[in-house]
Amino acid sequence: MRIAFSGTHRVGKTTLVERVADALSAYTTVDEPYSVLEEEGYESCDPPSVQDFEAQLERSLVTVEESGQDVLFDRCPADILAYLLVQDDTAEDWIERTREAMQTLDLVVFVSIEEPDRIALASHEDRGYRRAVHERLHQLLVDDELGLEIELLMAHGDVAARVAQVLARITDR
Repeated sequence: MRIAFSGTHRVGKTTLVERVADALSAYTTVDEPYSVLEEEGYESCDPPSVQDFEAQLERSLVTVEESGQDVLFDRCPADILAYLLVQDDTAEDWIERTREAMQTLDLVVFVSIEEPDRIALASHEDRGYRRAVHERLHQLLVDDELGLEIELLMAHGDVAARVAQVLARITDR
Protein backbone atom coordinates (compact mmCIF):
# COMPACT_ATOMS: atom_id res chain seq x y z
CA MET A 1 0.00 0.00 0.00
CA ARG A 2 0.90 3.65 -0.45
CA ILE A 3 -0.13 5.51 2.69
CA ALA A 4 0.16 9.25 3.29
CA PHE A 5 -0.14 10.90 6.70
CA SER A 6 -1.76 14.30 6.42
CA GLY A 7 -2.43 17.26 8.69
CA THR A 8 -1.21 20.69 9.64
CA HIS A 9 1.98 21.18 11.62
CA ARG A 10 2.25 19.98 15.22
CA VAL A 11 -0.53 17.38 15.19
CA GLY A 12 1.68 14.29 15.58
CA LYS A 13 2.04 13.07 11.99
CA THR A 14 5.75 12.31 12.16
CA THR A 15 5.43 10.44 15.44
CA LEU A 16 2.54 8.44 13.98
CA VAL A 17 4.53 7.62 10.83
CA GLU A 18 7.47 6.45 12.95
CA ARG A 19 5.29 4.21 15.12
CA VAL A 20 3.43 2.72 12.15
CA ALA A 21 6.79 2.13 10.42
CA ASP A 22 7.96 0.24 13.53
CA ALA A 23 4.96 -2.07 13.15
CA LEU A 24 5.30 -2.38 9.36
CA SER A 25 9.00 -3.08 8.88
CA ALA A 26 8.58 -3.94 5.18
CA TYR A 27 7.46 -0.38 4.45
CA THR A 28 9.74 2.46 3.38
CA THR A 29 9.20 5.87 4.93
CA VAL A 30 9.49 9.17 3.08
CA ASP A 31 10.24 12.28 5.11
CA GLU A 32 8.16 15.40 4.65
CA PRO A 33 9.20 17.58 1.69
CA TYR A 34 10.49 20.40 3.91
CA SER A 35 13.02 18.05 5.52
CA VAL A 36 14.03 16.47 2.20
CA LEU A 37 14.65 19.89 0.65
CA GLU A 38 16.58 21.03 3.72
CA GLU A 39 18.83 17.95 3.48
CA GLU A 40 19.47 18.86 -0.16
CA GLY A 41 20.61 22.35 0.86
CA TYR A 42 17.44 24.31 0.13
CA GLU A 43 17.12 27.28 2.46
CA SER A 44 13.54 28.17 3.30
CA CYS A 45 12.39 31.50 4.72
CA ASP A 46 10.99 31.58 8.23
CA PRO A 47 8.06 31.48 7.92
CA PRO A 48 8.08 29.77 4.50
CA SER A 49 7.20 31.95 1.51
CA VAL A 50 4.91 31.08 -1.39
CA GLN A 51 8.02 30.09 -3.35
CA ASP A 52 9.12 27.81 -0.51
CA PHE A 53 5.74 26.06 -0.50
CA GLU A 54 5.88 25.73 -4.29
CA ALA A 55 9.28 24.03 -3.95
CA GLN A 56 7.88 21.73 -1.25
CA LEU A 57 4.82 20.90 -3.35
CA GLU A 58 6.98 20.10 -6.39
CA ARG A 59 9.17 17.83 -4.23
CA SER A 60 6.08 16.14 -2.74
CA LEU A 61 4.53 15.56 -6.16
CA VAL A 62 7.73 14.11 -7.64
CA THR A 63 8.22 11.86 -4.62
CA VAL A 64 4.67 10.49 -4.77
CA GLU A 65 4.86 10.09 -8.55
CA GLU A 66 8.17 8.19 -8.40
CA SER A 67 7.64 6.02 -5.30
CA GLY A 68 6.68 2.38 -5.50
CA GLN A 69 4.52 0.27 -3.21
CA ASP A 70 4.68 -0.21 0.57
CA VAL A 71 5.50 3.43 1.32
CA LEU A 72 4.57 5.64 4.26
CA PHE A 73 4.64 9.34 3.31
CA ASP A 74 5.06 11.94 6.05
CA ARG A 75 2.80 14.53 4.40
CA CYS A 76 1.14 14.39 1.02
CA PRO A 77 0.76 16.88 -1.82
CA ALA A 78 -2.63 18.02 -0.47
CA ASP A 79 -0.92 19.19 2.74
CA ILE A 80 1.43 21.49 0.90
CA LEU A 81 -1.35 22.63 -1.43
CA ALA A 82 -3.40 23.67 1.62
CA TYR A 83 -0.51 25.76 2.98
CA LEU A 84 -0.05 27.31 -0.44
CA LEU A 85 -3.75 28.08 -0.91
CA VAL A 86 -3.93 29.76 2.50
CA GLN A 87 -1.06 32.06 1.49
CA ASP A 88 -1.88 32.48 -2.21
CA ASP A 89 -5.37 31.85 -3.51
CA THR A 90 -4.01 31.97 -7.06
CA ALA A 91 -2.18 28.68 -6.46
CA GLU A 92 -4.95 26.79 -8.22
CA ASP A 93 -2.52 25.94 -11.05
CA TRP A 94 -1.29 23.13 -8.79
CA ILE A 95 -4.68 21.49 -8.21
CA GLU A 96 -4.86 19.10 -11.16
CA ARG A 97 -1.37 17.69 -10.70
CA THR A 98 -2.00 17.37 -6.96
CA ARG A 99 -5.25 15.50 -7.67
CA GLU A 100 -3.48 13.10 -10.03
CA ALA A 101 -0.68 12.35 -7.54
CA MET A 102 -3.12 11.94 -4.65
CA GLN A 103 -5.17 9.42 -6.61
CA THR A 104 -2.15 7.09 -6.70
CA LEU A 105 -2.36 6.71 -2.91
CA ASP A 106 -4.23 3.82 -1.32
CA LEU A 107 -4.94 5.51 2.00
CA VAL A 108 -4.64 8.97 3.49
CA VAL A 109 -4.50 9.18 7.28
CA PHE A 110 -5.78 12.62 8.30
CA VAL A 111 -4.54 13.75 11.70
CA SER A 112 -6.72 16.59 12.95
CA ILE A 113 -6.14 19.30 15.47
CA GLU A 114 -7.91 17.95 18.54
CA GLU A 115 -9.57 19.77 21.42
CA PRO A 116 -7.79 20.04 23.72
CA ASP A 117 -4.75 20.26 21.46
CA ARG A 118 -2.49 17.23 22.01
CA ILE A 119 0.73 19.06 21.13
CA ALA A 120 1.51 22.44 22.62
CA LEU A 121 2.41 25.19 20.21
CA ALA A 122 5.34 27.46 20.89
CA SER A 123 4.30 30.97 21.86
CA HIS A 124 5.70 32.39 18.60
CA GLU A 125 3.57 30.10 16.41
CA ASP A 126 0.47 31.56 14.76
CA ARG A 127 -2.55 29.53 15.95
CA GLY A 128 -4.86 31.27 13.48
CA TYR A 129 -2.64 30.34 10.55
CA ARG A 130 -2.41 26.74 11.73
CA ARG A 131 -6.21 26.59 12.08
CA ALA A 132 -6.69 28.12 8.60
CA VAL A 133 -4.40 25.48 7.05
CA HIS A 134 -6.24 22.75 8.96
CA GLU A 135 -9.61 23.97 7.71
CA ARG A 136 -8.35 24.26 4.11
CA LEU A 137 -6.88 20.76 4.27
CA HIS A 138 -10.15 19.48 5.72
CA GLN A 139 -11.97 20.97 2.72
CA LEU A 140 -9.54 19.35 0.29
CA LEU A 141 -9.60 15.88 1.86
CA VAL A 142 -12.58 15.33 4.14
CA ASP A 143 -15.05 17.41 2.14
CA ASP A 144 -13.30 15.98 -0.96
CA GLU A 145 -13.02 19.31 -2.72
CA LEU A 146 -10.34 17.72 -4.91
CA GLY A 147 -12.72 14.96 -6.02
CA LEU A 148 -10.27 12.27 -5.03
CA GLU A 149 -12.62 9.54 -3.89
CA ILE A 150 -9.73 7.82 -2.10
CA GLU A 151 -9.83 6.05 1.22
CA LEU A 152 -9.47 8.44 4.14
CA LEU A 153 -8.93 7.54 7.79
CA MET A 154 -9.54 10.21 10.42
CA ALA A 155 -7.00 9.33 13.13
CA HIS A 156 -7.73 10.56 16.63
CA GLY A 157 -6.72 9.97 20.22
CA ASP A 158 -3.29 9.38 21.67
CA VAL A 159 -0.43 7.89 19.65
CA ALA A 160 -1.23 4.29 20.58
CA ALA A 161 -4.88 4.74 19.57
CA ARG A 162 -3.89 6.33 16.27
CA VAL A 163 -1.43 3.51 15.46
CA ALA A 164 -4.10 0.93 16.26
CA GLN A 165 -6.57 2.71 13.95
CA VAL A 166 -4.09 2.74 11.06
CA LEU A 167 -3.08 -0.89 11.53
CA ALA A 168 -6.70 -1.98 11.81
CA ARG A 169 -7.57 -0.18 8.56
CA ILE A 170 -4.65 -1.82 6.74
CA THR A 171 -5.58 -5.32 7.92
CA ASP A 172 -9.27 -4.75 7.10
CA ARG A 173 -8.48 -4.22 3.43
